[in-house]
Amino acid sequence: MAQPRRRGGGGGHNKCPRPALLPAAALLLFLLAAVALLYVSPPPLTDHPALASSRRRSPHAPLLNSSGGGSTVVSEHSEISRVPISKEADGLWGSKFASRFYGCSNSSSRFLGSSVITQPDRYLMIVTSGGLNQQRTGIIDAVVAARILNATLVVPKLDQTSFWKDASNFSEIFDVDWFISNLSKDVKIVKELPEIGGKLRTPHRMRVPRKCTQRCYVNRVLPALLKKHVVRLTKFDYRLANRLDTDLQKLRCRVNYHGLRFTGLIEEMGEKLIQRMRERSKHFIALHLRFEPDMLAFSGCYYGGGEKERKELGAIRKRWKTLHAINPEKGRRQGRCPLTPEEVGLMLRALGYRNDVHIYVASGEIYGGARTLAPLKAFFPNLHTKETISSKEELAPFSKYSSRMAALDFIVCDGSDAFVTNNNGNMAKILAGRRRYFGHKRTIRPNAKRLYSLISNRRNMSWDSFSSRVRMVQKGFMGEPKELRPGRGEFHENPSTCICEKTVSKTVAKSNSQFEQVLSNDTERGIAIQTEQVSSNDTEMGIATSEPTVPDHTDEEAGESEADEDAPGEKEEIIDPEADDDVQFRLEDPELEGILSD
Repeated sequence: MAQPRRRGGGGGHNKCPRPALLPAAALLLFLLAAVALLYVSPPPLTDHPALASSRRRSPHAPLLNSSGGGSTVVSEHSEISRVPISKEADGLWGSKFASRFYGCSNSSSRFLGSSVITQPDRYLMIVTSGGLNQQRTGIIDAVVAARILNATLVVPKLDQTSFWKDASNFSEIFDVDWFISNLSKDVKIVKELPEIGGKLRTPHRMRVPRKCTQRCYVNRVLPALLKKHVVRLTKFDYRLANRLDTDLQKLRCRVNYHGLRFTGLIEEMGEKLIQRMRERSKHFIALHLRFEPDMLAFSGCYYGGGEKERKELGAIRKRWKTLHAINPEKGRRQGRCPLTPEEVGLMLRALGYRNDVHIYVASGEIYGGARTLAPLKAFFPNLHTKETISSKEELAPFSKYSSRMAALDFIVCDGSDAFVTNNNGNMAKILAGRRRYFGHKRTIRPNAKRLYSLISNRRNMSWDSFSSRVRMVQKGFMGEPKELRPGRGEFHENPSTCICEKTVSKTVAKSNSQFEQVLSNDTERGIAIQTEQVSSNDTEMGIATSEPTVPDHTDEEAGESEADEDAPGEKEEIIDPEADDDVQFRLEDPELEGILSD
């Protein structure tokens, strides 16, 4: 019996009933597979030179020519951009504990006014050394030294001959009238050395040891001051002990955070830059990248740029005879090398900052130029510098002066919602201390040693695992209150004497117990914290401090005989036998000190 025909079959029962659906189905399957691949595979790192030490790199990777400022392997943007986009993490823009702390630098009732203690025939002159921020530390310590000696301070003379080659004088960078008036109750300051007894005296030149204590100044400088009446301390950098009595430490804070401010012209331009960053985003990061050729050459580190990089940075490094040879790989493992722009970007993304965050880059010439910054820009497309958010005309009054340009960066970094430093120089330390004093604003220091090993093994873990570990190793490096023990580190970085806590005076023991618990928890996270004896003298201020009431000799002065300590200053300049704590060699080359200073 014959099969009945289907309606509309047209006799085509041997053909596919809907041939038009096949291409659409295939396309849909392809799209689903592509999307699944993107979300299943972990975000790979790029073949940037920063990571060349941890994995094999293609021999055909392109190198940047010398016109770009250095040898650098270029990353593929498509790979970098595959870092997952997630919600912004909590606490990125500030600490929930910050409101409990405040800056407190008022003097005690025992601290007499300058009109009472200043002797009329004693004048102290100082000559600073280094870049802007190294000179700033010298200015701060000069005020304290004048107070120790009961002398009138002549406005400091800035270093105009060092590596930075900036001819600016004090009044062209700092508001000199404010400096004099704001500190007038603490120390008498004059702009010029006046005549003494009807004639202008020639200053007696001398140099004090590094980290000189109160006793050191009294024994070394005061005899010369009593005899000559005018003393000029040369190369005045790090010439005052880190630990002083409480009132002198608070004077340091008053100078640093209240007495020293930039000129109106610099302040106005700095505020304009901050305003322009705020117009772009509610919050912004300021990044002190410190990836200039001279900095990398000084560090002795290697970033995967091959023989070209070794030759270029090696030639720069030869300018400093005091630098010894180091193992570049060992330096990276020990965290002594600046992170690359890509590594900084990875850290920030792992901490939870989204790719739409705006970043102000405070830096000089980047080694490798725009192509070295490309990986960071792929992570965070909204990168800005003072040059990109202002005109040449606006920067004209500052562009020929390195210290004035550095001052603009300082203002923007200070005004940022999060400050990220890529080295431990003077600018990083001063800003870290300043941001602690003014409310513990978010300040991120890369834990370079731990981050290096994490980034080296990045391909062996998922993004979530990597991000979690980065957040863990960065605990203690985020600018939280009480991250550092009082007295630990440079005072400019950790001004613990000048930071008080708002506490209800129930039991001091409970407060101390909570403080010790914080330290214990941080230690368990792998943070090395120096254990020091905590004094109870300042518990009434709500803080713990380890500064002695009567300072003793510092480690830098150990080994000096009592006879040398008591000897008056010689006519000729005293040669400084001390080495800086932060370096493993003597900084006898002024240009080398300039490199380190900011």
